[in-house]
Amino acid sequence: MATFTTSDRLLTDKEAATFLGLKPNTLATWRCSSRYGLPFVKVGKAVRYRMADLEKWLAARTVGAADAQESKGARRE
Repeated sequence: MATFTTSDRLLTDKEAATFLGLKPNTLATWRCSSRYGLPFVKVGKAVRYRMADLEKWLAARTVGAADAQESKGARRE
């Protein structure tokens, strides 16, 4: 029997939207327009999101102080 971790959990549109602080309709729009490249899983007609994919997607869009310092240093050189 396979063991699943929390990051393997499949979330509904509503759960994923809540996690991201968005409305489910926003996710539907992004899916239909292929905007932002947020990965999703089709299970029959149902759409699901893996928690690991959401976390990875967020991490790729995170801008922090370290990023700002690196870009300032690059401009000075």
